[in-house]
Amino acid sequence: MPPSVGSRVPDLTVEAYIRGEREPQSLAVPAHDGEWTALVFYPRDFTFVCPTELQGFAELQHEFAAEGATLLAASTDSFYTHKAWFESHSLLADVRYPVLADPSHALSRAFGVLGQDGAALRGTFLIDPEGVVRHSSVTDLNVGRSPAETLRVLQALRTGELCPVDWRPGVATLSVAA
Repeated sequence: MPPSVGSRVPDLTVEAYIRGEREPQSLAVPAHDGEWTALVFYPRDFTFVCPTELQGFAELQHEFAAEGATLLAASTDSFYTHKAWFESHSLLADVRYPVLADPSHALSRAFGVLGQDGAALRGTFLIDPEGVVRHSSVTDLNVGRSPAETLRVLQALRTGELCPVDWRPGVATLSVAA
């Protein structure tokens, strides 16, 4: 079961693939750098839907950074499998955010997204700077998520205000004043 909204996530340290690095890099999850963490799990490397999602997040990685969010992807594959896939697939050429390696399944279990076959479900978690989950969604393997919607939810959460349906930056938030 994924951590519920409002709960603190466990502190974990995992290996990550970061483009340009020859060896695995050690990263803390959630990021403890005063920033939000946008953590997106995907099932496996060398699949069909996953590169479209990862490319979509890559297209918005600067917008996530502008919102004070560390963008992280994760699957149950190893660092070396990530390295082989990300350095050979054309859709993944622009991915510059860390991709977490979870072959032990500790991270996937902690977030409640480990499938029976050992692959992660498509889990999306927005974690505030204090390590508290503010948004989570978990989807079946066959349907890709919307990186733009993940960014919109992050932007809405960061306002600290009541945001109406389809709220976007620049749109007024709601007031409860009578």
